[in-house]
Amino acid sequence: MEHRAALGSLLLAVLLSSVGAQHVLPDTVSFCCEGDVLFLLDSSGSVSSYEFSRMLTFLSELLRPFSLGPAEVRVGLLQVSTVPHLEFGFEAHSTQQSLQEALRNTRQLKGDTNTAEALRLSHRRVLNPGAPGGARPGVPRVVVWLTDGVQPGAVEGPMAELRQDGVAVLAVSTGHSNYQMLRKVVTPPTDAHLYFVDIDDISIITKSLRDAIIELIRAQRLQVRDVTSHSAMLQWRPILSASTGFYDVQYGPVWTPNEVVPWSAGTSPGTSASLYSRMTLSGDTSSAALVELRPNTKYRATLIPRSSLEVLKPLNVTFTTHPEVLSPAVVTVSELGTESVRLSWGPPQPKLVQQYQVEYAALPGGAVQTVTTDRHRNSTVLTGLQPDTQYLVTVVALHTSGLEKAMSIKICTEEELPALADLQLTAVGSDSVQVHWRGTGDSLRGYWVSWEKGQDGHSSHASLYLPPSSLSTLLTNVAPSGRICVSPVYRTARGEGLCCTAQLCSNAAHREYGCYSNP
Repeated sequence: MEHRAALGSLLLAVLLSSVGAQHVLPDTVSFCCEGDVLFLLDSSGSVSSYEFSRMLTFLSELLRPFSLGPAEVRVGLLQVSTVPHLEFGFEAHSTQQSLQEALRNTRQLKGDTNTAEALRLSHRRVLNPGAPGGARPGVPRVVVWLTDGVQPGAVEGPMAELRQDGVAVLAVSTGHSNYQMLRKVVTPPTDAHLYFVDIDDISIITKSLRDAIIELIRAQRLQVRDVTSHSAMLQWRPILSASTGFYDVQYGPVWTPNEVVPWSAGTSPGTSASLYSRMTLSGDTSSAALVELRPNTKYRATLIPRSSLEVLKPLNVTFTTHPEVLSPAVVTVSELGTESVRLSWGPPQPKLVQQYQVEYAALPGGAVQTVTTDRHRNSTVLTGLQPDTQYLVTVVALHTSGLEKAMSIKICTEEELPALADLQLTAVGSDSVQVHWRGTGDSLRGYWVSWEKGQDGHSSHASLYLPPSSLSTLLTNVAPSGRICVSPVYRTARGEGLCCTAQLCSNAAHREYGCYSNP
């Protein structure tokens, strides 16, 4: 009797351990992913009841480890038959218990294999982010097609439309399918997204297919952004709430075995001499600022969700801080004029810098002038400069450590653009005009004169360039109502000019001219 009791206890322990083993979640699955996965299940008459049952069992084991929910993985099942039937959509099941029960209750439809119509329904309704109950915008969408390969129909076109819309296509064939056709419809790489297997051995591809799906919908739940030489921002997708738990954040340098650790080991976490820092954050937090980091150092950050409802796996990420950048690392110029310019530099480092000095001198050999700013300012305006002159400008940072860092640039002030004035026209003969104007300035390169010519009732345009010493010219063949313009030409561009229009009076033989600005 005692032996029977012992044997019964042993069998019960084995059964319990085997049941528990079925629910051990792979490390890569629990809370790993976010995506909408639609299974197209061949439910036609070419599939035997045994094969259909095996496919459902396969789906059950394939999906069991995934975390389901609005912010996790969502699963839909569309049966392929004469008239495709959506067994359940993405919003139907947010728990494994509900999903597994739905799979157990799924019944075969029989009928024809109308895969093309099932694909069109998938694209139009189930996988459409804009459709009611459709896929979520911004998350990966995946179609897994399970078929026996018997007369699937014209599927290449609908499959291509899905792929063009960003849907990943995977296929599992348990029969004698056309390999070339299946190779064309799945999303590359073929070796990871196309499976041929006997229905009795379908369980052997469970892990491979699951890994392929995970690779497509893996969520970047823990990310590092805004990395500098001394700080970084840790961000994650919410897993908890303020009422369900809190987060532990730990971060510290990743040291290789041969490196000498600069901090003393054995001290408590969070102190300045510890190997890592630690902080505790509310469950409704989704970011943490990591500060006082070492430049050019590889760090590992760990986010540990402490849930009051379930045990959640830690999330890890590694990153490397930027090398130390001492100001000034960049100097920029703005508001450039003929006699002044605004100078800016960065990065701002008020904690590291005592003051800044800006030295500038005209080239070549001009007297050096100096402007001093405090550590909180990283911009200043240099005034009293000469027009159209090149300057050498140097920004010097005096750091609190005693180090001085300088950065120099060359700038050139804008040239002084003289105004063109007093444009006058004097008629000379029946179709000629003497043009006079005033214009001064050392930077002037000349004048551009344009006018309308008229001859035999036809008009055309003419122009000529004059040197800066010319302040007058004679134009011939001027049209009766022709426009005459004179514009100054500078080193960098043509400036604003003046124009006059000749108008022939009806009761006189002479012409009158009205002048106006020509921008």
